[in-house]
Amino acid sequence: MPTDVVMPQMGESIFEGTITKWLKKAGEKVQRDEPLFEISTDKVDAEIPAPASGILQEIKVSEGNTVQVNTVVGVIGDGAGASTSAPSKAAAPVSAPAATASAKKEARETPAPPPAQIASASDAEHEDDSDVRSSPLVRKLAREHNVDLAKVNGTGTGGRVTKQDILDFVEQKTAAPVAAPALRQAPAPAFTVIPGDLVPMSNMRKIIAQRMIESRRTSAHVHCMFEVDITRLVNLRNKLKSSFEQRYGARLTFMPFFVRAAIIAIQQFPIVNSSLEGESIRYHKHVNAGIAVALDWGLIVPVLKNADELNFLGLQRGITDLGERSRSKKLMPTDVEGSTFTITNPGQFGAVFGLPIINQPNVAIMGIGGITKQPMVITDKDGADSIAIRSVVHLTLGYDHRVIDGAVADQFMAAVKKLLENWNEDVG
Repeated sequence: MPTDVVMPQMGESIFEGTITKWLKKAGEKVQRDEPLFEISTDKVDAEIPAPASGILQEIKVSEGNTVQVNTVVGVIGDGAGASTSAPSKAAAPVSAPAATASAKKEARETPAPPPAQIASASDAEHEDDSDVRSSPLVRKLAREHNVDLAKVNGTGTGGRVTKQDILDFVEQKTAAPVAAPALRQAPAPAFTVIPGDLVPMSNMRKIIAQRMIESRRTSAHVHCMFEVDITRLVNLRNKLKSSFEQRYGARLTFMPFFVRAAIIAIQQFPIVNSSLEGESIRYHKHVNAGIAVALDWGLIVPVLKNADELNFLGLQRGITDLGERSRSKKLMPTDVEGSTFTITNPGQFGAVFGLPIINQPNVAIMGIGGITKQPMVITDKDGADSIAIRSVVHLTLGYDHRVIDGAVADQFMAAVKKLLENWNEDVG
């Protein structure tokens, strides 16, 4: 019997996904749990494994198209000549409206590409939208095109308005609609660009653009920078990194030192680990550390939950795990939700420092510059000065001035600096 391949639901708040790449071609053999295709949602990019072994008989949804969850996107046969025209049986139950929507989408030969999702108005101006069943992505798209969701006939499950419904509605309103062919997204992680080419933004790129603009519009961004002498820490890592890896099977990196220092400083200045809710400030009980990971195809911020309850080894293992799963597209939506404080590391590419944009709804983000050797004036206990070569890093704190005053931000960073320069914790 043929096995249907469906668009999975990657989280309770996710109702649709975009197929960015098929990893197999029709007619090729596939093995159960082998990566079959890649999807992009408004939360994460992920590889989706094959539900069965056999032959990929048919690809029903091509690359670049967005469909709702549980839509059949392909069919895997047993390789014994099973007919591809046999009616498909969904792996998960789909209601009649959803089936109608799926058939409607398949009938379109040239679906329009998903447009960039840039917020153009505040949520408060569109409170009526909340009465219509739709995803946050769809509501933002509706606001961009000045579409009243109440006037759109939803073809999704339970009458839910989908992205394609919005696009169809806009086309009907436009006097001279542009018949744009379906654009294939640029392949990840890299591709050759010829000057003059017009390359569509990936779904991840659109989401990053949208969230950066929203953050700038939301927070009153201010930055402070501190120069930190981490010679002691560098020497400690060089001394312990070989034995640490042999003992625990994990590389000893600098990131857990910075995360741990930030956590201890947050305990002294808890407002740095807060968020703004209307006219109230929410002080979070735990530190959920967002660790920015640079990918070849974009940037993602997976979250190390309850980082304040982890020891140094737990921090290192958690950071390594998040990085590896980010690069292999194994993250789940819950892995990128709930951050309370974010750390980013532009220094890994040689930047002296950066001025990072706050990761909403956080009120602060710490940027780590490159570690360099430079001459510094050293004052000994007797007050005598001398010049020595030291390992130095520049740390930047971007903070929301609506919540955090400059004096508090500086005191927080001074505490981080002191902890790093005088590191005395056991690393395992």
